[in-house]
Amino acid sequence: MSRQVIRLGKPWEQTVRFSLGVVHAGRTLHTAGITARDTDGNVVGEGDFRTQTAQCFLNLGQILAAAGARWEDVIKYTLFTTDIQRFHAETLELRMPFFCGSPAATLVEVSRLIDPRMLIEIEAVVHVPGEAP
Repeated sequence: MSRQVIRLGKPWEQTVRFSLGVVHAGRTLHTAGITARDTDGNVVGEGDFRTQTAQCFLNLGQILAAAGARWEDVIKYTLFTTDIQRFHAETLELRMPFFCGSPAATLVEVSRLIDPRMLIEIEAVVHVPGEAP
């Protein structure tokens, strides 16, 4: 089975045991949980659902590009949030442009994420066009 680990070269990537994404046979990308961290790994938008959601999608977009995929190639999103009502009310129009082609989606409220300043985490399953690496 072929396997391509997606790395963006961000400094904090060297300190974690997971990858931001893995493309495997069949050209399917499964991302890690993508959070609202900047290039240096700092949490952005503490307490702000809109800022954190925008950062999550920015980070996810970088992973898609590194894998050779586009938003239209996303098959499924799983979104985790610490407050489903606020997340839905404050970010609906912000996140809808990323739901190209009606991917499957799951929205789950959790008691907390890995860092207590985080309000949202997004993971995706993506079909990556082209031949296997």
